[in-house]
Amino acid sequence: MKLDNTAMRLYAVTDRAWVGRQTLYEQVEAAIRGGATCVQLREKQLDKEAFLAEARQIAALCKARGVPFLINDDLDIALACGADGVHVGQDDMPAAEVRRRAGRDLIVGVSAHNVAEARKAAADGADYLGAGAVFTTSTKQDVTALSHAGLKAICEAVDIPVVAIGGINAQNLLELQGTGVDGVAVVSALFGAKDIEAAARNLRALSEKMTQK
Repeated sequence: MKLDNTAMRLYAVTDRAWVGRQTLYEQVEAAIRGGATCVQLREKQLDKEAFLAEARQIAALCKARGVPFLINDDLDIALACGADGVHVGQDDMPAAEVRRRAGRDLIVGVSAHNVAEARKAAADGADYLGAGAVFTTSTKQDVTALSHAGLKAICEAVDIPVVAIGGINAQNLLELQGTGVDGVAVVSALFGAKDIEAAARNLRALSEKMTQK
């Protein structure tokens, strides 16, 4: 499976900070029902065994719904669970090494914060870029904000899909209109919502509007 730009429209990135009333599986299921077009499983605390078990469950869910499923920062888990791809940051395994180990079929996403990183990632075999943080975010405290002009420059510098990430919610999403991004990656605006399905439906509609020419 390869990603086209429409798979970027509403890219759901998990965070178990909001697990409680629903399991993470149920939260992802609700996000997909609401219109999430891609799912990334991000786990920084689970041990490998628990991570793999969870990844296999959510991989099966996404496959059944026809939604691309990616693992954050762990190629071994991605390969073991049958994920469609893996997403790496600038401080993770280099994109060229990920591509070499993963082969051509696995989707490889790379975080980029400027044009130089974007061009290098594309040259190293990335299938898409996650660009940000475009707004202030509580998910990552150590990321320098990326201006909308900088985001536009990244989109113009590469010929692969670009998804904006960082502090995006229903109130500010349309501010990204005209930057050239193919969609938005959201964490708290989706999984922190009381009604995840409804939040996904609203965010998806806004993203579709944002990307209209």
